[in-house]
Amino acid sequence: MAEHLQSNVSQDLVWEICRPNNAYLYAGFVNNKAVGIQPAEKGGVTLTTKKTKHLNRPVANKNEVSWSGQKSGPKIYKGIVNYTAKQGYRADLRQEAVARASAIRQSQKPKKEDPELKLRGSKAKKAEEKAT
Repeated sequence: MAEHLQSNVSQDLVWEICRPNNAYLYAGFVNNKAVGIQPAEKGGVTLTTKKTKHLNRPVANKNEVSWSGQKSGPKIYKGIVNYTAKQGYRADLRQEAVARASAIRQSQKPKKEDPELKLRGSKAKKAEEKAT
């Protein structure tokens, strides 16, 4: 019995065709190796990778690594790069994974409130005094 099915079309061609219509970082159905970045609980980031073994077993097919929100951004990014490089993932996947992790970390930061506007110039101050 075959471990997995191979297609006659290159993985790069399939990705180029489906890329504009796919919302994921790198579609897992295209390649045997895929990378995903999701927000984790309590402000962290989770890296999900697809293993090349057990392609027909979804539970045994993925590996997850999480970084908490307590870690600094550069440490998380370096961890993502090191993990994907050691596992043999493509460099362009690494760059997109770090970019997505950066966007997630930016979205997890609390928004600062806008400062109160100050009146500038004597005309503006006089107009304010007349209005009150």
